[in-house]
Amino acid sequence: MDKKRRERARGWRGSGDRESRVEDSLPARRSVAEARLPQEIPMRQHSKKAGYLGNGEHRGRSSLLRHPVFKRTFSAYSLAVFGDWFDVIAIQVLIGYRWQVSAMEIALVPVSMAVPGILLGTVAGVVTDRLDRLKLMRVCDLLTAMATLALLWAPSIGWLLPILALRAALGTFNVPAQQALTRQVLREENLLDASSLNGLVGQLSRVAGPLLGAALLALVSPQACIAVNAAARLLSYGILKTMPRGAAAMAAAEAAPEQAKTPAQSGSAKPPFFAALREGWQFVRRTRMLRNLLLFAFLGMLVIQTIDFQFVSLIRVISPHDEGALGWLLASSGLAAAGMTAANMKLARLRSASWGMKLGSSYTLLGLSIGLLGLIPPGAPTSALLLAGILLGAGNGLFMVTFNVMLQQHTPPAMIGRIFGIQNTLLGTVMIVAPPLGGGLVQHFGPALVFVLAGLFVLLLGLLGLMFRRTFW
Repeated sequence: MDKKRRERARGWRGSGDRESRVEDSLPARRSVAEARLPQEIPMRQHSKKAGYLGNGEHRGRSSLLRHPVFKRTFSAYSLAVFGDWFDVIAIQVLIGYRWQVSAMEIALVPVSMAVPGILLGTVAGVVTDRLDRLKLMRVCDLLTAMATLALLWAPSIGWLLPILALRAALGTFNVPAQQALTRQVLREENLLDASSLNGLVGQLSRVAGPLLGAALLALVSPQACIAVNAAARLLSYGILKTMPRGAAAMAAAEAAPEQAKTPAQSGSAKPPFFAALREGWQFVRRTRMLRNLLLFAFLGMLVIQTIDFQFVSLIRVISPHDEGALGWLLASSGLAAAGMTAANMKLARLRSASWGMKLGSSYTLLGLSIGLLGLIPPGAPTSALLLAGILLGAGNGLFMVTFNVMLQQHTPPAMIGRIFGIQNTLLGTVMIVAPPLGGGLVQHFGPALVFVLAGLFVLLLGLLGLMFRRTFW
């Protein structure tokens, strides 16, 4: 008996592959599983080689970074968004300090970047749903790098604005393509983690990018920071070029076999262009979840964007002699947003909370922070700005992750491009209307009162979302 026990123990420990011995000892059970899912076995084997287990056997958040498609799109996105923040601070220094342009000309910068979203947002969504999304992302990265390099030779704001508009136009195609590809290749239970990872990188880049950009500007010209952004886009393009042939199609087949092929891939008859455009708007109108989500986001962003470009006006009143006060506010906001997106991945209670609870809470936090900023008296300590920044970042991080996941989960993969294109159109409309409106209000009533009223409106909107969350969502 002891000899048999020793042999059995040696057999279990010998090779170090306990799972294989369990499977070998249960041939009947394995045969049943293979008979139940015969068509998925080749995909499972491919995924294991790629370091990612499909069919519900994912190994947590780290498995996404081993996914053959997502790990490349995530790396490319991380480089691109990091380079963009280098670019933002460089352009501000270039037009504000080097060219000494007027306040009205500065206001034209966000307008020039918003117009393409209004004109091309829904069109780009239809194009995304009809073409190969990966190829579209590559083309956009390459053309964006070329447009960024063209900024190096812009002699004045008159040349700068159309180049910025061109880059924004390319972004209206790139963002829906990335979101659609993510929805196509990942299972629904992985979308929250994917959106959280993207949000985490975006918020960390929002903190680190301007800090490193400012440090680089102390040594070199703004054109050098712009060149860093161009190099980041080229690296992003290079990463996407390393995607194995057919990897996206295989991942899509594993994630949703019944919806694996888009019309562009399957060769099936495509609806006419304008019919597809109309179909996207009709889908939003018919789907209560999406309709209420976009309306809720539109109303909140319309108010938030009226004060988004006026933070510097308010900070000049609160801390007139501290030029670094705005930096502390932005840094605390970015770190809090990064912490909130990380919490979306780690905290089970937050992950399982209802959509309405998350959306209502996000606007409640944003409203409190905006109103608190308006109530801070001149000469207040920096700790007051840090507290407001933490609330602001927490609300922003919670909203962005929840918003993106809701759009992805409640939209069929074949229509993701059109829905995100509609979202870009709405956001572009906000960016055209809200900043000039906010500038006029601040100039007439002062920044403190405008911030208090804006915070009160967003707070009430958040409370309504919490109270009627079962009705709205």
